Amino acid sequence: MNKPPRKRNKATSAAFSESIPSDDQDLKDISQEENPALATINVIAVEVSELTEQEISDRLHLERKVERAFFEAGKALAELRDRKLYRSTHKTFEEYCRDRFGHNRRQSYLLMDAAVIFDNLEQKCDRNDHILPTNEWQIRPLSKLDPDIQPEAWEQAVESANGKVPSHRIVKDAVQRIIERTQVPNTYQLGEVCQILAKDNPELRGKGGCWGIVSAVNDFSCSVRMWDGEYTIGLQHLKSFNYLPAECEQMQVISDRINRVYSSGLEESVQKFLESLGKLNRAYLTDLEEKLLSLLELEIIP
Repeated sequence: MNKPPRKRNKATSAAFSESIPSDDQDLKDISQEENPALATINVIAVEVSELTEQEISDRLHLERKVERAFFEAGKALAELRDRKLYRSTHKTFEEYCRDRFGHNRRQSYLLMDAAVIFDNLEQKCDRNDHILPTNEWQIRPLSKLDPDIQPEAWEQAVESANGKVPSHRIVKDAVQRIIERTQVPNTYQLGEVCQILAKDNPELRGKGGCWGIVSAVNDFSCSVRMWDGEYTIGLQHLKSFNYLPAECEQMQVISDRINRVYSSGLEESVQKFLESLGKLNRAYLTDLEEKLLSLLELEIIP
């Protein structure tokens, strides 16, 4: 049998050999494919359209709603308290807030105080600068300052935050700098009877001219017991009656008696009478006032 020529076999073998890449070529190609440095990344540019005038208006409107959320909550709580809209289901405002909103007493009053501060900032800060607080925690340090100084502290804090909403810490630092600059020594003593000076302070609305008894002496304020509860009041809003020690003790007794009757929830006309006793500028009750107060005390005895 004749065999095929060897030359043809070699040609076929060479052609087959050329059709299969060598091991080195394989490694080189794989290496190029898997090396991130040699990879090609295609980036698709996405054009971001500018906001229309209506969208800008909508954005500002929604931002204001976010900013005012805690303010609206504080204002609503204050109205519920002042109008006693809780009275059909609860004896006290504190009980109502706990059952209805899950608030403890401190939470509710912090929101109400924050609403007053927010309102003050909104009215007095630069109208061209819309940077306002977005939560109660940010402006809590401002409660240590007089309302007239709060806008100054807030604007300093905004500046420190490079024009953004400042954090609690930044606001606290701004308040501390102002306090150190305007620090006045506290010379009031426990049990001292003082008159409240409202001086356009919205937090003291309805308390101007009333008297209270110092129950705690702080660095820049005093805790003062009045006929309807205890308040923390800055030194600039207090004026001592300079009563003698015996007169202060007598006023303490009167204060406790008024508070017991007031907190019992009697008729509004009775509470108005008790509020009038809370504005006395003398260290005693007249005979008629004593008789009326004694009669009211008999009404609340179980």
